[in-house]
Amino acid sequence: MEMDEVARLAATLVGVRRTAREGLAEWRYYGRLVVRQLDDVHLVIRADFDYRDSMVRQFPGTFSVPARYVKHMMVVADLAYGDAGAIEGAIDAAWQLQRAAD
Repeated sequence: MEMDEVARLAATLVGVRRTAREGLAEWRYYGRLVVRQLDDVHLVIRADFDYRDSMVRQFPGTFSVPARYVKHMMVVADLAYGDAGAIEGAIDAAWQLQRAAD
């Protein structure tokens, strides 16, 4: 999966807008983070703790939780080596999570 595919997917999510900070893209649902670009091949995706833990167990080559995100509802996805379907599912789940907060 590549960053332009992430951008196309995020553009289809109702209420999600793209912004950029320091040259890195962010997609937010009415101001609430859905997904943020960390570098050319990594994203941080909003995820509740149970979903995050499940995704890391099911797709350990795709998702990880670096120490700085352990206490946060976020998971890091590897676009270069990760499962594209799992990443798409995680982005959709992040959008659903933020929508549910309304």
